[in-house]
Amino acid sequence: MEVLFAKLDSEASQPTQGTKSAAGWDLRALESTVVTKGKSTKIRTGLAVAIPEGWEGQIRSRSSLGAKGMIMPNGVGTIDSDYRGELMVLATWIGEGDCIELAKGERIAQMLIAPVPITTYREVSFEELSTTERGEGGFGSSGRF
Repeated sequence: MEVLFAKLDSEASQPTQGTKSAAGWDLRALESTVVTKGKSTKIRTGLAVAIPEGWEGQIRSRSSLGAKGMIMPNGVGTIDSDYRGELMVLATWIGEGDCIELAKGERIAQMLIAPVPITTYREVSFEELSTTERGEGGFGSSGRF
């Protein structure tokens, strides 16, 4: 599959793979950015992409930054196939200190391309839903938490 990308800024870095078998493509910061503790910060990449219909881009944290304390507050970001704006990475700092400083060109996240199944929803009564062993048990219902 080929995903087209455009540099919206001449300083932007194209997506790269760390190895030929890497699942994700590394995204880099367009500019130096400070991610402050407890606040969500949009990190610019300077890139736009054209993801084929029926697919999505999943923006995920890099484990090396996550180990330091930089997280994505929305877990995994979704880039829909019809989005043509700049790719941004939403990050929050929860590590030691008041912030983390990211250098221009630093790898900040990775994008995976994944299929999006065609689905529909049909309303039924609660009784028509299939039963499971878990049933209505919520978070921690297995007794492991």
